[in-house]
Amino acid sequence: MNQVNELESFPYPFKEEIYRYSNNSILLDPPVSIEITPKYENEIKLKRSLLHNSPNHCYQALPTSFEGQWEIVELVLDHLIRYYPNFFEVHKGHEYWTIYNKLLMEEERFSFGDRTSVLGKPLNFIGRHVQEDLIYMSQRDGDLFLDAGHLCFPSNWSLTFKLGMRFKEIHQPIPMFSEKSLDDRILRFLKNIEQGAPWTRKNWSLMAGKRLDTSLETFNQWGKDRQKVTADNVGSFVHLRVEVQKLFRLAASNGLLFTIHTHLLPLEQLTLNKVWLEQFYKILCELPDFILDYKGISSYKKEVITYLKNKLDEVG
Repeated sequence: MNQVNELESFPYPFKEEIYRYSNNSILLDPPVSIEITPKYENEIKLKRSLLHNSPNHCYQALPTSFEGQWEIVELVLDHLIRYYPNFFEVHKGHEYWTIYNKLLMEEERFSFGDRTSVLGKPLNFIGRHVQEDLIYMSQRDGDLFLDAGHLCFPSNWSLTFKLGMRFKEIHQPIPMFSEKSLDDRILRFLKNIEQGAPWTRKNWSLMAGKRLDTSLETFNQWGKDRQKVTADNVGSFVHLRVEVQKLFRLAASNGLLFTIHTHLLPLEQLTLNKVWLEQFYKILCELPDFILDYKGISSYKKEVITYLKNKLDEVG
């Protein structure tokens, strides 16, 4: 994919020149849970490598989550064959279902709903075929709980640690998240999502390096890259990292599916769009320290802002 096409398809996350935590969800149209991009084969290869080498980091599930996991399998399969019929086929037999992945030239047969099928890990089974990470939240006792996850590309968090937590517990590390009852309002919004009316939102950060797997368990491998940002490499080394999150109500379990598709764009490409360049520069200049610190930007903020300012001066 060339730079122009990558810019056109990149999910730039900002609409204003000031950024604060908020519920920036909008209705999802079309209501499709997954997206296949030109990076499909590379990202699936990376996913499968992570699942093989770090299985406990990438998949966790409570025993009560299997109904919801199988619902997610069916929903994602239906979306694959509806929106990408040239790439996927599914045959639903009486005893077995078969998925045909034409992109990878693979055929897999499984027994839908059977706990002994797909190694007992339904989210991993379907997650191996899509670029998205998949999170299942159960809804009970007036709250949401993280009951299962297929998470290969986390943004500085640990699925193992968060498993079983309530919504507010999961987001407790976010500074000021409970200010003005933002956590209550978002929780109420999520609990009221209706079946057939999915929502989407974008989350962002900056990434020193080009690593999709930024789990807490591997922080010792990627965290040190923040100290490697220089005036000479900032444009190519630092990336805008955006998660496109989609939220679906599941009919049978009444849980929620979160799909998370992570995109990376180097700053040198972002600056080719003058509108984005001007806006992102203003956002970073104004961004409070507590957000800079939480997103891990503080140590190289100066290099990024100087780089963006120089690019603005070049384009006039």
